[in-house]
Amino acid sequence: MKRIIVTTSGKGGVGKTTVTANLGMALARLGRKIVLVDADFGLRNLDLLLGLENRIVYTAMEVVSGECRLEQALVRDKRESGLVLLPAAQNRNKEAITAEQMKQLVDSLTQMYDYVVIDCPAGIEMGFKNAIAGAKEALIVTTPEIAAVRDADRVIGLLEAQGIKNIHLIVNRLRPAMVQVNDMMSVQDVQEILSIPLIGVVPEDERVIVSTNRGEPLVLSETASLAGTAFDHIARRLEGEKVEFLDLEPTQDNFFARLRKLLFSII
Repeated sequence: MKRIIVTTSGKGGVGKTTVTANLGMALARLGRKIVLVDADFGLRNLDLLLGLENRIVYTAMEVVSGECRLEQALVRDKRESGLVLLPAAQNRNKEAITAEQMKQLVDSLTQMYDYVVIDCPAGIEMGFKNAIAGAKEALIVTTPEIAAVRDADRVIGLLEAQGIKNIHLIVNRLRPAMVQVNDMMSVQDVQEILSIPLIGVVPEDERVIVSTNRGEPLVLSETASLAGTAFDHIARRLEGEKVEFLDLEPTQDNFFARLRKLLFSII
């Protein structure tokens, strides 16, 4: 069954495009044929996160205007042949493509790929409405901050109004140590507010920034990381696997914990 998923957030800066890039790569590594659609016209970034910015010749705009064929605009990833990108135009505004044109693009892509994952622009204006037009499912990405969660709640209502009922939650950039001292909302807090099923929790990880700057999704790293594993697990859950959530409790290996271990070893 073909899957058409929009990743969205409402608030900008919560890591939505990073989630899209890593999720697409993780699904491709599972053997699925994936097309990532950058719907953020005027502010595209998905190509940078995938390291494909120098390979773009045509964009979605040239496709809808008839200047090129859809296949000509698709940029194949150099590491995973099952992953391709349909880039957005960088010199157009967010309303450059209509909802009907987006539906037509998505319909064409579903003939060739198992997953169509649409990276939605931030906000709830026309660009957002056009981006979600062809979607059947949604992934809501939020950080555990009240402003981001409030915006996510608004977006959920808009998605449901458009008939998109299959909506799942990804809590990004969680800092367990801050949660423990009540300086950050917990995953449970976010779930209670949004009331949608949780599909993934991604911890804060500096390596995400490094991988983004290099154009190499974290899931490709040979060195295992909690964030990379979290992205892999989200992909597997989308595939229907039952995967346990990571244990993200803060480590207790501080001075006093080490001192207790030392005392017990002496005794």
